[in-house]
Amino acid sequence: MEDLRLPKRLQDEPVAANLARQLATRARSLRNDGEIQAAQIEVFPALEAVLRATFSAGRIVRGFETAERVLAAEEKGLKHVDRTSGVERGGRVSRLLVLADDGSERFYREVEYLLRRHAPRVLALRLAVNELSLGQLIFGPGQVARLLLVEHKDAVSAVLLALASHWSEEENPPPC
Repeated sequence: MEDLRLPKRLQDEPVAANLARQLATRARSLRNDGEIQAAQIEVFPALEAVLRATFSAGRIVRGFETAERVLAAEEKGLKHVDRTSGVERGGRVSRLLVLADDGSERFYREVEYLLRRHAPRVLALRLAVNELSLGQLIFGPGQVARLLLVEHKDAVSAVLLALASHWSEEENPPPC
């Protein structure tokens, strides 16, 4: 994970300098005997706020099947552009899968498939919340969400920047 190519928007952000290292430190296998890892993330107020704002901006897709369709359509479009232009673009993270922490082995196996298929442009974050808590956080009381796709590079950058800022504050707390 440390060799991730993060969105260009984060390149000049001082707090993002060690973001890939922080993600790698928190990386855990998605499932028993799994090969694919995702960063295990504790939820904190700034992350909640950026996820809500991302949803309000229409940049969150809810559910595995919908995310799979969106990613497949984007992949088709990217391949077309690469073919037409004759230039293959470099692989940067431009989408996030935000996962609840209580999915089944089968669910995480399916997520691994998505991540393999759409690597390196899709990065997974596994939040330390269950599907009810994640659903209520984004969609309101009584709602569930096991998987969210953050689908725009600016929204992805905002989520990653919130993580980087939070981890930077943890490492360098302000003086009292």
